Amino acid sequence: MDTSSAPPSVRSRLVEVAVFFLRLGLTTFGGPAAHIAIMREEVVKRRKWIDEQGFLDLLGAANLIPGPTSTELAIYLGFRRVGWAGLVLAGVCFISPAILIVLGLAWAYVRYGSTPAASGILYGVLPVVIAVVAQALWGLGRKAVKGWLTGAAGLAVLGLYFLHINILVLLLAAGLLVMVGENLHRLKTLKVSAVLLPLSGVSLAAAAAPFSLLLLFLNFLKIGAVLYGSGYVLLAFLRADFVTRLGWLTDRQLIDAIAVGQVTPGPVFTTATFIGYLLGGVPGALLATLGIFLPSFIFVAISSLFIPYVRNSAWASAFLDGVNVASLGLMLGVTLQLAATALVDPITIAIALVSLGLLFRCHTNTTWLITGGALLGLLRIFLLR
Repeated sequence: MDTSSAPPSVRSRLVEVAVFFLRLGLTTFGGPAAHIAIMREEVVKRRKWIDEQGFLDLLGAANLIPGPTSTELAIYLGFRRVGWAGLVLAGVCFISPAILIVLGLAWAYVRYGSTPAASGILYGVLPVVIAVVAQALWGLGRKAVKGWLTGAAGLAVLGLYFLHINILVLLLAAGLLVMVGENLHRLKTLKVSAVLLPLSGVSLAAAAAPFSLLLLFLNFLKIGAVLYGSGYVLLAFLRADFVTRLGWLTDRQLIDAIAVGQVTPGPVFTTATFIGYLLGGVPGALLATLGIFLPSFIFVAISSLFIPYVRNSAWASAFLDGVNVASLGLMLGVTLQLAATALVDPITIAIALVSLGLLFRCHTNTTWLITGGALLGLLRIFLLR
């Protein structure tokens, strides 16, 4: 019997998910925008686990729930590929490489008082990231912008993002705008049955408190359950809790922790691993990491049960269209900010343009491009010595 066209077994799909997300977590610099762009390139274009619209829907859902968007998107994709086992496996494999790298950097920081320089690697890698994200925005945008209304919503979100409007407000507003705009003819029969509000942050302690592993875990659990936005929003939460209220960290230590999360591959939220190690060694690192990432697994597990039914409702489908285009507007805003710091001279601009050409014309694997950028950055440091 010919089995060449038979679908892959559950075991082979689990291995595929594990290998892919381990590699992604080990090699992907540049933050959530880069992670999302590379996931789209790999799972939509190359591996064909999901189509463009399905990917957009999962991205929109990941943006609507608290926590690290790219990590939650990885968890959604693992669930879509292999079910509940894939949900856990994708998330753990995506996070684990960064945890181990950050643990090593935290050990070096405690022992030597500084973190190893990564400026050379970032010099070559970030222009590649700009190109990867630009390609993803082009491809996803062609699918997400379904008319003048979604296009206007996306542009409005982009403009308001630079005015520092709350990200959740922008996502919900765009979703509601498109939902109402596309269903004006149904307003006469509208019945509102429920309104869901996102969780709001509640402090776990009112004043400085002595360090304990339990309180460390609970604070990171709270942050993981209520935080929307980028690493800069994470910085605000961490400073309010660990510097101002609890007094466990100095501003210098917090800045170093954020820097480590930004320059290492994988999720930026592994900043929690660094802080946990500073405060409580390896047990503190593991508990802080568990606390900040656990809500993501729970939220994805719950919401993934409802996503397949959203497209069957005209109202919910239009709302998701609005959230999708708003997500791309936010992604473009972050990319423009990143480009301002990444494209600093003719060499970095050339790296970005060559990478963009290789992506569009040759469909070059993003891992090879990122590796090439890192090598160019290291070569520059060597030549400047």
